[in-house]
Amino acid sequence: MSPPSSPSTTLLRPSPSPPARHLLAAFPPKKKKTSSPAGPLRAPRFPTSARRPSMAAAAVGISRTSAAGAGSTNSSEFRFFLSCDISLPLTFRVLQAPIPPPAQDGLDKKVSELFVECKLYIDGIQFGLPVNTRLESSGPPYCWNELITLCTKYRDLTSLAQLAFTVWDVSSGEGKSVVGGATIFLFNSKKQLKTGKQKLQLWPQKEADGRVPTTTPGKVPKNERGEIERLERLVNKYERGQIQHVDWLDRLAFSAIDKVKEKECERLENSFPSLVVEFCSFEHRVVFQESGANFYAPTPVSLSNELVTVWDPELGRTNPSEHKQLKLARSLTRGIIDKDLKPSSNERKSLQRIIKCPPTRTILPDEKQLVWKFRFSLMSEKKALTKFLRSVDWSDIQEAKQAVELIGKWETIDVADALELLSSDFKSEEVRAYAVSVLERADDEELQCYLLQLVQALRFERSDKSRLAHFLVNRALSNIEIASFLRWYVVVELHDHAYAKRYYSTYDMLEDEMMKMVAREDGDEDGFRLWQSLSRQTELTAQLCSIMKDVRNTRGNAEKKIEKLRQLLSGVHSELTHFDEPIRSPLAPTLLLTGVVPQESSIFKSSLIPLRLTFKTANGGTSKMIFKKGDDLRQDQLVIQMVSLMDRLLKLENMDLHLTPYQVLATGQDEGMVEFIPSSPLAQIISEHRSITSYLQKFHPDEDGPFGITAQCLETFIKSCAGYSVITYIMGVGDR
Repeated sequence: MSPPSSPSTTLLRPSPSPPARHLLAAFPPKKKKTSSPAGPLRAPRFPTSARRPSMAAAAVGISRTSAAGAGSTNSSEFRFFLSCDISLPLTFRVLQAPIPPPAQDGLDKKVSELFVECKLYIDGIQFGLPVNTRLESSGPPYCWNELITLCTKYRDLTSLAQLAFTVWDVSSGEGKSVVGGATIFLFNSKKQLKTGKQKLQLWPQKEADGRVPTTTPGKVPKNERGEIERLERLVNKYERGQIQHVDWLDRLAFSAIDKVKEKECERLENSFPSLVVEFCSFEHRVVFQESGANFYAPTPVSLSNELVTVWDPELGRTNPSEHKQLKLARSLTRGIIDKDLKPSSNERKSLQRIIKCPPTRTILPDEKQLVWKFRFSLMSEKKALTKFLRSVDWSDIQEAKQAVELIGKWETIDVADALELLSSDFKSEEVRAYAVSVLERADDEELQCYLLQLVQALRFERSDKSRLAHFLVNRALSNIEIASFLRWYVVVELHDHAYAKRYYSTYDMLEDEMMKMVAREDGDEDGFRLWQSLSRQTELTAQLCSIMKDVRNTRGNAEKKIEKLRQLLSGVHSELTHFDEPIRSPLAPTLLLTGVVPQESSIFKSSLIPLRLTFKTANGGTSKMIFKKGDDLRQDQLVIQMVSLMDRLLKLENMDLHLTPYQVLATGQDEGMVEFIPSSPLAQIISEHRSITSYLQKFHPDEDGPFGITAQCLETFIKSCAGYSVITYIMGVGDR
């Protein structure tokens, strides 16, 4: 019997996510519980000045709340939690099974050995593994009083989640035999989580059925409930605090209830076996709510005739009539009419605003409908294709067919826009194939600007040997730089277990196709030698990792570590001073490295002790680079790639800012190489030359130039300083 309230003044408001300290994930005692404040939680309210009925009054069906509540104006708080906010595991307790003993003949009486199998079903499908209680052979009633905790959390439950309990007997020694089974929904008809003790009627010799609807319902139908069921429901409400506690009256009531139970049990003995379980109780009631669903909190209800905002559970769901109208508007028969449609002035402005939106912005349903309506007039706008494809319902076969037909007639998009079509938002193979066909028009320099993102896009392909993978491999065969960078980008992703199979397939495809290459007449190496020159890059990084480990383990200051590094390069790893065959530089694959110069190699004073290595090159020069272990360089690699891309875009607009970003290459999840560029810290320049102007005048003097500096030097300094300042500000780089 729940406390009544005035319907006209009842207000429900959801509480925010319940902190762990506010959830009583335990079974409450039978004594009266005092509600503790829920801190910052804003709870729903309704007037409940009327007192709850006592246990005795409830037992005889008398309610004293209606009259008291009619004239009351005070209100107390009623709070509840949403199930989607509870991250605790599903917990319940298996108490006992009042199962009558089986009829036995003779003196050889076997004691049944029972255990309870507990399964969770969500929407009629078993979820997770079953959990069993211990064996119990104490005789009826079989008492387990065992706490069961499942891996599933309350937030993962649906409104049709149910528990299936099956009691098994293993006393026969010939395997287990089913005693009975029953199922119970975790949420009641009001979408509230059931709590407290629950007595389930077992279906004899039937295993619990978790389907919806179930064939083994544990709760007795209302029309079949007797006096015992009615009293047990009242006792559960009393234990949950929904019935007021009056000690002297409760003692009399419980005494009368016990007598009624004894009489009923004698009459119904050996009729139906049952199982008693107890569900976890919380500080407040738990109301079912799907994760991510809209839950708008209504405003406080006033006693005046003002309009009141209430929560609409239908909000955010698809309107069937609107959905039908949308399908009719996009049907094949509309295609003939839509070809002649021209947008008005306001509609044209809206379309241009939609087209200029960045890819990260979600297109609203009304905007999608507008783009679809005027799709034929937008076919000359190449920037509009991506917005049109986002407006298509790809689950509709006819609509998807229309969209694919229009792609071939649309104005060809730019290479940068094709990257958007290779994102995770587009699953259609036709759309992704079109994007690859656009990429085929890009030259090698432009392709290298997006190569890192294209390798990441392989994650979203449907097959391991997709058209995108074949395209990347084919372009790598004609350009050694693309081949080297593609190989390293793929190698780094092999550590990701979720997509390792995809990238292993791409790696094998690249190796197989390159090994098939034959030497060309212009003197280029054959495929085998090219692949070997790339594979030796991995061997080089492995040796550098070993050297770095030995240097780190060396005790002493930086000078001793540098001395150890040079000893290793000259002694144990002396093969690095002169390679048997040149190795292509990982940072610049067209540059051939012939060996390390030990005396010009050093370390940086850092906790990770990066190595600064000087390599001899095949053309007689040197190449300096930094090798780091223990730091993820993929973020640095992405930032430098963005700087290079911005520099390229600025040059296309005739704005050369003289940017010369250094090269960064991640060769693993926590290792990589960085191009070393000799430089002087600004603090040192100011200390030695007092100003930047004096420094530039010393190294680039020109009496006729501005400030006594060569015009080319001053222009390079000013433009590069401005360019890097703006770019680093846009990307949020704060330590350079």
